Amino acid sequence: PRPSVRAAARAADTPAEGADLLKQMGLGPCLKGKRAFVAGVADDQGFGWAISRALADAGCEIVLGTWVPALNIFNTSLRRGKFDANRTLSDGSMMEFAKVYGLDAVYDTPEDVPEDVATNKRYAAAPKFTVSEVAEQVKEDFGSVDIIVHSLANGPEVVKPLLETSRSGYLAAVSASSFSMVSLVQRFGPIMNPGGSVISLTYLASESVIPGYGGGMSSAKAALESDTKVLAYEAGRKW
Repeated sequence: PRPSVRAAARAADTPAEGADLLKQMGLGPCLKGKRAFVAGVADDQGFGWAISRALADAGCEIVLGTWVPALNIFNTSLRRGKFDANRTLSDGSMMEFAKVYGLDAVYDTPEDVPEDVATNKRYAAAPKFTVSEVAEQVKEDFGSVDIIVHSLANGPEVVKPLLETSRSGYLAAVSASSFSMVSLVQRFGPIMNPGGSVISLTYLASESVIPGYGGGMSSAKAALESDTKVLAYEAGRKW
């Protein structure tokens, strides 16, 4: 009998090796013909990159949303082959990106962008970077998507205990790490194909005390978990 998925996972030392084992056994997912928009990839080290690679290994087309100030560095590193060691798929080919958009998910529409950000040279590489503008560009370029991966989180005061966190720092964490998910579903939901999926990434600090994970980030993750459930209910019925 063929080994089970769980046995394959136990036999692997890393998630990538586990995916390779599943693929060799014919147990992995087949996502050929599917398209994923992965928000929050700025290098080859984070969860967003690892998820993109797993999706690409399954045959999925990958479209990225990269934080605008990091866009030029990301594209340059990609072009110069600095990510090649982590781009290799199980068949030996390189993971490719259909397109990389500049994205700042704390802004929903152009009207939300403050003047100092709109005129900042770091944002010049991608002038249409709000969630609504990126969704519209994806619609124009590709028509639709099947998968949305929310790999976004930022807390400017994450090193501060909650007792020392300011209101602005707390709200900034929730805005970047939680409401960004709501905004993505609001704008991308209408262009997602039937049966599509949206994935968010949480952390155990949402339900347990994790010293050092402060600044409102534990609260933001708890909100993200709740919002994901509510969005599954609402968006699943609307679209």
